[in-house]
Amino acid sequence: MDSTLVSVTIDSIRVSLVSPHRIVVLKDDDERFLPIWIGPFEADAITIALQGTQPARPLTHDLLKAMMHEFGGEAQQIIVTELHDDTFFAQIVMDWKGKRVTLDSRPSDAIALAVRLQVPILVSEQVMARAAIRPSQGVDKPEADAEETEQLDAFRDMLQDLDLDGLGEGKSPKED
Repeated sequence: MDSTLVSVTIDSIRVSLVSPHRIVVLKDDDERFLPIWIGPFEADAITIALQGTQPARPLTHDLLKAMMHEFGGEAQQIIVTELHDDTFFAQIVMDWKGKRVTLDSRPSDAIALAVRLQVPILVSEQVMARAAIRPSQGVDKPEADAEETEQLDAFRDMLQDLDLDGLGEGKSPKED
């Protein structure tokens, strides 16, 4: 994993026009946007936490939060660590009884937990360099090499169908 980490916030959660998946869009201070495909249930879990809504029964991420607190764990941050074969990987970093514990996670689950625990969301600079976009540059990254472009074609095709015009305008996270 790249040791340089970039702090991000959740810009929005968007609906894909070509699949049942949702996309969580993370944004850094440099106006780069990192879209990550997630499932509809994870999108709902993130949205519910962002809106401060309390479901009638705890969701899985609420259960994880309760278990962490019950057993003395304290989350420090979550990190989107890698991108391999169009799949993002993440880690939940926590303190448990004075010991640093790192748990592998899907980014969607890590983000849903981070929102509930109000801990920083970080992304490896290497991941940002490979997959982040700027609205002004569209979805084609001129610095991408041929192999990288080929590997991310399916992801870029999906991005072509998204309405990215509203990115960076401070819209509240929601499904469009």
